[in-house]
Amino acid sequence: MRSDLMKKGLERAPHRSLFKAMGYTDSEIARPIIGVVNSANEIIPGHIHLDRIAEDVKAGIRMAGGTPVEFPAIGVCDGIAMGHEGMKFSLASRELIADSVEVMAMAHPFDGLVFIPNCDKIVPGMLMAAMRLNIPSIFVSGGPMLAGDTGGKKVDLISVFQGIGQVKARTMTVGELKALEDRACPGCGSCSGMYTANSMNCVTEALGLGLPGNGTILAVHAARRRLAKEAGVRVMDLVKKKVKPRDIATLEAFKNAIAVDMALGCSTNTVLHIPAIAHEAGINLSLDLFNRISEKTPNICKLSPAGDHHIEDLDAAGGIQAVMKEISRLGVINRKVPTVTGTTVGENMKKARVLNREVIRTVDSPYSKEGGIAVMRGNLAPDGAVVKQSAVAPEMQVKEGRARVFDSEDGAIAAILGGRIKPGDVVVIRYEGPKGGPGMREMLGPTSAIVGMGLGKSVALLTDGRFSGGTQGAAIGHISPEAAEGGPIALVRDDDIISIDIPKKKLTLKVSDGELTRRKKDFKPRPSSVKSGYLARYAQLVTSASTGAIFRED
Repeated sequence: MRSDLMKKGLERAPHRSLFKAMGYTDSEIARPIIGVVNSANEIIPGHIHLDRIAEDVKAGIRMAGGTPVEFPAIGVCDGIAMGHEGMKFSLASRELIADSVEVMAMAHPFDGLVFIPNCDKIVPGMLMAAMRLNIPSIFVSGGPMLAGDTGGKKVDLISVFQGIGQVKARTMTVGELKALEDRACPGCGSCSGMYTANSMNCVTEALGLGLPGNGTILAVHAARRRLAKEAGVRVMDLVKKKVKPRDIATLEAFKNAIAVDMALGCSTNTVLHIPAIAHEAGINLSLDLFNRISEKTPNICKLSPAGDHHIEDLDAAGGIQAVMKEISRLGVINRKVPTVTGTTVGENMKKARVLNREVIRTVDSPYSKEGGIAVMRGNLAPDGAVVKQSAVAPEMQVKEGRARVFDSEDGAIAAILGGRIKPGDVVVIRYEGPKGGPGMREMLGPTSAIVGMGLGKSVALLTDGRFSGGTQGAAIGHISPEAAEGGPIALVRDDDIISIDIPKKKLTLKVSDGELTRRKKDFKPRPSSVKSGYLARYAQLVTSASTGAIFRED
């Protein structure tokens, strides 16, 4: 056993003594020791209940003859960090989470690991750590939140963000917004739509590292607790059989996960995280792979923000296994890929059934023939840009407009809520990329304001930053190279014409090559306001969004 390094033999008597100082018995020390990575805290609704999930995981480990040892991981609530300087730390926390898990699992050689994440950067950070460490591991998330309800209408966190714009546009009163605020998020769990947290938990299940149900069983359902116990039991079998994350998360498994991503219409943040996770497994995933899979995988679900359904509806309709079974009819799912269940993808989905065809459509009658996400290129984004095309109105799929340029998210929000953005404008927000932000802030504030102000079908937003999974509309992010690296987005000026063609995946700044060359000659990047601390170090190490915003390895 790997844990023998810290507990077996004469020379390890001092080590065993330290275990005994914590109350561990000789019998417990002799068993396989399983690290339980618990990201519980009191600042994220999706994590407030994870101590209970951890207790269930530990019960499962003990039932199967192991000794659980719990340790913590940090987490940022993207919703609470949104719209201020705190959001710069969200994506940056992903690398810290991966590094801290590596530190704990290398300093203390566990035989296996159970990861308990739930929300936005915690899931990919832990997945990156699992790939890097490559010791037997399983994931069990805390589960999604119930949708809220106002007078029989389902609502969620994004409803509240959009309500701000509605109040500014005088289509909602302050009192109505207060009532919405009180009811939109009714309890614990990751926010109830197909936002980044739920997207990544569904991707984890599709990848084969979480048990069936990991992505959709609600946080408040007893089935979530049973799943946690089963995860504790299953990790012991993975340890016994020496099945490691990279044995499961092969290139074919990542292709399966991307296909599910496209079918569901997941968050654009998955295009940052999936390549970063694959990188830790020694697999290079190009952005073009997302387009190739999207071309073969129809979008068969429209969950909030793209539609009216929520994760609770997807779970009731059959969950991720039912989605995988449906799209497997097109040959986009490799059934032979192993999973943490001990059986293959094909075996796992044998019993799956679609129970509601309004929630999970057939591949013969999809919402669109292509998947939910598209990677765009052009002279404005030579290295790529990302759009959640399933959440873009038909009239915005092909669009030309005059640029309204802002060097920060804050300036753009003020202009939108101040009524200075008009139908037909293309809002450009730059210096919000991984290096320029630094930290690549999400743009849920301005996109929600655009929708709330009634401009969702007439105004596009482009940025070298990124968007929340709750974003809808013609919101194109991850524009690479970013402004801080001298990318073409840094050269855009007010009143330049920008052409958007989502079906053709083209993003064009309609300025001559000669003029762009002249502008490039005069270009000087805006200096970062961050001079010290973690963000300053992050800016020095982080790479482009087109490579998953991973750290340079030189």
